[in-house]
Parts: sequence; structure tokens; C-alpha cells
Amino acid sequence: MMIAAASLLSCNPSKDNTLAYFKDLEVSNHGSLPNPQGNYPIRIQPDDELVITITSSVPEATAAYNLPMDNPAIRGNLRQATQPRTQTYVVDDAGYIMMPILGRILVNGKTLSEISNEILAMVSQNVKDPHVRVDIVNFSVDVMGEVKVPQRVYSGHQHFTVLDALVQCGDLTEFGKRDQIYVIRTENNQRAYHRLDLTSSDVFNSPYFYLKQNDVIYVEPNEIRIANSKYNQNNAFKLSVVSTIVSGVSVIASLIIALTR
Repeated sequence: MMIAAASLLSCNPSKDNTLAYFKDLEVSNHGSLPNPQGNYPIRIQPDDELVITITSSVPEATAAYNLPMDNPAIRGNLRQATQPRTQTYVVDDAGYIMMPILGRILVNGKTLSEISNEILAMVSQNVKDPHVRVDIVNFSVDVMGEVKVPQRVYSGHQHFTVLDALVQCGDLTEFGKRDQIYVIRTENNQRAYHRLDLTSSDVFNSPYFYLKQNDVIYVEPNEIRIANSKYNQNNAFKLSVVSTIVSGVSVIASLIIALTR
């Protein structure tokens, strides 16, 4: 116990500011940071799930472009039935979705804006002033390691960052290395990783700062967490050994007592 306490004191985070983010900003009270989110949009992949809404000033004009609603109560209500209808499409292995009237549309590798503009151009041939909205509903990342609530995080935003994911997990614990945040990403059937340093504002320039579908975020534990873990494991092992010895001695004592009788 004394060793563990000594290690905590010697590695006191308040002394070297190991819990701080963006340490390079401490030299100034104001400034600006890069925001290149437009350079890293979400691109659709097979198995992605899309919600597509097609509307216009005359709802009946775009009704045929939307899938029928499954709820009879909604179909029977004229006011609700004329509201924008929403449907879900799952991108097939070849990267296509099948839409009413429009048919088979290639969406693989395209951004949500590109898909929306393409559908808009097709619908505009027959409908005046249509509006198309495309959203991805299965966007999720897994966050593990030294965060307060490790979990799978879902988002409906086109630009979702590492900071957004960490905030939803309650931030890093005091044992998480701020400069050892790994993002693991699968692209073109290959798994790659990149280390992010949240103690530097340069992290905003990284393409891995903006997350993609199915990314994995891993926060590495610091030396204190590792030392405490080893200390607890050693104590558990010692306790197990002592318990086994005590149990053995008790059995032997019981046998001796029984024999002496």
C-alpha cells in the first residue's frame, strides 16, 4: 500500500499538468483554430442505412417517390398522410440502393450531399421545386480504454469528432493518456490506426480527428493505472495463496483430530 501511495505522489498529475488538453494554447488568451471539417465528409459504404426524405410544396407530387407507410393509422389520417414520408434503405454489397420510380442508385463512396443532389436532379425532371434530404442512421463508433463510460456511441451528424465521442463517454479518466488516443479504422478491407495527441491543438488538422462509421477509439492507460493494476493482481494472488494454505491446514487439522479420537 505504501508503494502504491508513493507512486501516486511521485506521479501527481497536478505537478506536470498531465490532465490538460491543448497545452500549446496556454501561451495565449485568444486565437483561432483550424476547422477543416469539409475536407473529411462521411462517405457511404455497404451496409450503411440511409433515411431519405423527398418532399415538395405539393406533397402528392412526391408521394410516389417514397415508400408507403406501414402504419394504417397514419395512412388513414389525411393530414398526417400528406406529411413528408421517411423510409430507410440499406446499401447492398455492390454499393446500391433501390428507390421507387428512380430505380437502382449507386451511393457507395459518395457523400450525403452528393447523393442528395443526384436524387434531386432526377426528381426535378418531373416535380417542381422538390426537396431531398439524406441522413445516415447507423453511424456508430466504439470507445474503449480509459474513459469513464466505455460504450458504442451513435451519431446522426455528418461531422462527428473524437472529442464528440469522448464527451458522450464522460471524458477520459484521470488515468487516461491524453497524448495516446488511438483511432482504428477499416478502409478498403484493411485496418489502419493513427495516434492522436489531445495535448496539442494540431490534432484538429488530423483526418482521424473526424470519425467515420465503425471507427474504434482506444485510450491508453498511464503508468499509474498499470502499476495499480499489477499491485491489485499481486494482492489478489497472494490472498488466493493464503486462502488455499489456510484451507489446507484446516483440512489437515480436522483429519488429525478425527484420527486422535
